[in-house]
Amino acid sequence: MTAPTPSPAWRRLAALAVVAAITGTAGWGFHRVFPTTDLLAVVVPAACVPALVAALTRTKPLWRPLVLNVLLFAAATVPLYGGLAPHFPLDLANAWQALLTTLLPAPAEPRLLVLVHALVWPAAIAGAETITRTRLRLAPALPAFLVYGVALLLGVDGEGSNLAPTAVLLVLSGVLLVLREDRPATWLVAALPALGVVALAASLLGPLLPMAREPYNPRTDAELPPPVRVGSVSPLDRVSAWLQIPDRPLFTVKADKPLNWRLAVLDRYDGVRWTSGARFQPTGGRVPSDEWTGRTTTVRQTVTFEQLQGTWMPAAERPAEVTGARGLAVDPDSGALLTSAKTGRGFRYQVVSRVAAPTREDLLAAVPAADPALTAFPPGPQEELFRRTARQATKGADTPIGQAYRLQKFLRTTAKYDITAPPGHSLKALEFFMDTTYRGTSEQFASAFALMARTLGLPARVVVGFRPGAPENGVYHVRSGHVLAWAEIKFEKLGWRPFYPTPGRSGAKDDHDVVSAEIQESEQLEGEFGQGGTSKAKEPAAKKTPVGPVASDGASPWWWTAAAVPLLYLVVAAALPWWRRRSRRRGGTAADRVMGAWRQACDDLGLGGERTLTAAEVVAGHPDARELRPLADLANHVRYAPDTLGEEGAEAAWRCSDAVRAHARRTRSVRARLLRRLDPRAFTRS
Repeated sequence: MTAPTPSPAWRRLAALAVVAAITGTAGWGFHRVFPTTDLLAVVVPAACVPALVAALTRTKPLWRPLVLNVLLFAAATVPLYGGLAPHFPLDLANAWQALLTTLLPAPAEPRLLVLVHALVWPAAIAGAETITRTRLRLAPALPAFLVYGVALLLGVDGEGSNLAPTAVLLVLSGVLLVLREDRPATWLVAALPALGVVALAASLLGPLLPMAREPYNPRTDAELPPPVRVGSVSPLDRVSAWLQIPDRPLFTVKADKPLNWRLAVLDRYDGVRWTSGARFQPTGGRVPSDEWTGRTTTVRQTVTFEQLQGTWMPAAERPAEVTGARGLAVDPDSGALLTSAKTGRGFRYQVVSRVAAPTREDLLAAVPAADPALTAFPPGPQEELFRRTARQATKGADTPIGQAYRLQKFLRTTAKYDITAPPGHSLKALEFFMDTTYRGTSEQFASAFALMARTLGLPARVVVGFRPGAPENGVYHVRSGHVLAWAEIKFEKLGWRPFYPTPGRSGAKDDHDVVSAEIQESEQLEGEFGQGGTSKAKEPAAKKTPVGPVASDGASPWWWTAAAVPLLYLVVAAALPWWRRRSRRRGGTAADRVMGAWRQACDDLGLGGERTLTAAEVVAGHPDARELRPLADLANHVRYAPDTLGEEGAEAAWRCSDAVRAHARRTRSVRARLLRRLDPRAFTRS
């Protein structure tokens, strides 16, 4: 048996280009993990350089292109890191765990992008060298598909979709198969529409698969970083110090509207101080949303630091996207922002916040979340004082939101705001505030509110932030005197709601529009409880129940999936034999058409999968097919002397093939032909 004839140069180069494109597309699958621009800067050279090396060293021993690729792989880390990076193997070893604990999109840092570089480049080497040195058909694409599998796994909860890369991979794999089959160039043109149909079908049906609706997310099993202590001094401890020098410029905010700028969220209390239990995770800018799914308003801000120190980053609640900040980290639960970069005057970033705008009905129907950690009270004799005071303040309020509003009103009307009051928020300091002085700053008011709320079973925490500041030409100038602490209570589905127990400097009235609006709304809602108790609070919630069948998650109905899959199968089963017969009859040289006629006759006789049978064995098995023998003679003639056969031979071969087809139709039942047509193995025949 003679060795196969080498493929033409154009076909080898085209196959190399297709493999490079397949590998690059697989690397593009990481677009849900990294920003596209930074990702392409890594993927394009990693996919293309090995293909170029393979083309230039095709006739050289295999070790030469491998050594050259290793050198180029190492050299490519220089532009990636912006210089020599001898530590990149350590970065590569840590990149997996780092990405699994990073909120997507991940920051485009070399220590993370090196993973894509290390996956795509070897896959491109394997594919390019396999194309150059073997006759394998789809095997060169397998390394790229492995890379794509990793990309899908790491980007499962990222924004965007991988339907487009999947469709491109399917089309390119089909093109590679046609190129490696040594079919005429016209086959490639004919195959493209069919490949496009397959890619379109995959794009339409892919989201309907169960695994696409609930994909496995490895981040659910990854060990998150432990809570970290941010800075040596809590922002709550600095409230009194900021108030003593009220005119120090801290930062400016260019925003669509005035809001309170949240700085730090403190949810743990040990009897001495409030601290943060946040688990900060790096992110490229996206901040996960909270459980509130109702109406929101979008507020865009540009924050510029002046004399604000520390790593906390102020923003309106709740941040959804942050740009321009280096070393950004976020706590998914609270939405608090942090930076590991050096801050100082001129440090600037942009924030897009989605501010919750619940309706009156949402607030009246609020139910507190069940979280023992957020209702914990440290042991000590002060607990009874806080519980007794809280019950007296909320007497008559029989709903959670009503209790919170009554507690807020109690503190605002029974104590006074005094920036000269002693600082501190330990249990002893708060006992002195509640039982003796009745004077304090927002540090004491917010802390006392949160602890009293906890004795009532309301999950509460303390937030430190700032009032909007002084407006000037659309920019709000925030000074140290604008510092404000408030409390928040967590409700099911509603998320965290703010409460402002600190009175204004003039007494019960606040001197700030944002807080005043919240207080006015709470007083109006509090009136609802005195006009009919809880029955009114529950009635609006019942009206919100949807009427009629509604899909729970917006997914397509089940019958669409059940009907689309078999329908697509029937369409392909009906069109594929016609397209295959037409391609065999019209494509290639006269010798190609003779062999196409022989393969078509074998298919019609039910022998399409019996590639090991000789022509003589096929004829012997079907003695009643009279036109089969002359067709077999023509096929044998083509195998040994293809250049001596003209167009007349091709036409004669197809006349014989048509006769065999007619004979097969007469001798085989409709049921047998239909089962043959629907056999999945028929889709893989050439």
